[in-house]
Amino acid sequence: MLKTKVAILGAGFITDIHMESYHRFVPEAEVVAVYARNRDKAKAFAEKHNIPQWFDDIDEIIELSGCEVVDICLPNYLHAATTLKAAAAGKHIIIEKPLAITIEEADAMIDACKKAGVKLMYAEELCFAPKYERVRQMVKEGAIGNIYMLKQSEKHSGPHTDWFYDVNLSGGGVLMDMGCHAIAWFRWMLNNGKVKSVYASLSTVLHGGRTKGEDNSVVILEFENGVTAVAENSWAKYGGMDDKSEVHGTSGVVYADLFMGNAAISYSKTGYGYAMEKADTTIGWSFTVFEEVFNQGYPHELKHFIECVQQDKQPLVTGEDGRAVLEILYAAYASAREGKKIMLPFTPVVKKPIDLWLDTG
Repeated sequence: MLKTKVAILGAGFITDIHMESYHRFVPEAEVVAVYARNRDKAKAFAEKHNIPQWFDDIDEIIELSGCEVVDICLPNYLHAATTLKAAAAGKHIIIEKPLAITIEEADAMIDACKKAGVKLMYAEELCFAPKYERVRQMVKEGAIGNIYMLKQSEKHSGPHTDWFYDVNLSGGGVLMDMGCHAIAWFRWMLNNGKVKSVYASLSTVLHGGRTKGEDNSVVILEFENGVTAVAENSWAKYGGMDDKSEVHGTSGVVYADLFMGNAAISYSKTGYGYAMEKADTTIGWSFTVFEEVFNQGYPHELKHFIECVQQDKQPLVTGEDGRAVLEILYAAYASAREGKKIMLPFTPVVKKPIDLWLDTG
């Protein structure tokens, strides 16, 4: 099998997840090098995962590792500069969320990749998570009629790494870290439908001594097609990780808890199934089982991107999608400060999104 050579940038929590995903689910890829700012950390990570090369210089790993794909798992403030370097070197790029800190950075990244003729994928794993994808398929099969409301929540007691708490490095708090997932998933469920307005409430309730960023957020999106979407995110919730979604429709409802059980709980007034041949068995409450694979979609998104590179296909989730999420994040921060809906398009020039809430000038 001809394998696509990947250089992975970063050696933290999310990089471990990517490596496990490659090893378990993406035999078409070979990770040939890893980068970390600390050379000893890079070396230790390489030895842990049997990676043949390690670097502490981004330019060197891009130029010398022999990679075709750069997998960026770095802190937010490094996303733009690293993408520009990789694109200039002719490398395809998959990048962790959020795409960038500012819309200007996002535009530059998208433009650079287009000019270089390389692929850019925004790594939103919820668009590939098996349970959430089964929910989307149920909706397409007519299980709940027309969607009128979506909800998604992700909550825990705080990030793994210190840089998340520094708004100058991250661009914001829990909204930038986890709210971006909900926003991307809403757009995915609605075929990248356009957002009309954003209303947000942000607060810092637990980590005020550590960050200027928000650690609890509620964001309400109104889509042009009439759907209302609610994103709840928190770094202030004790008791472990929660990741849940709800899809409300004119004929039913679906509840999906990403980390609890192997089924989505649904109620369908009409029943559903391919060509409706299973409709009589799916009327009322049911527990729809999803494929029992790695729950959060990380290996699926990586496998998809390697396939895009090998077969010259467009990624399902693109740089433009990452930019759209950023614009909505901007509006949410501004809404939380002004106490009103912010209408889109909304592209103020800021140093970082959270400034729209903190008003740091």
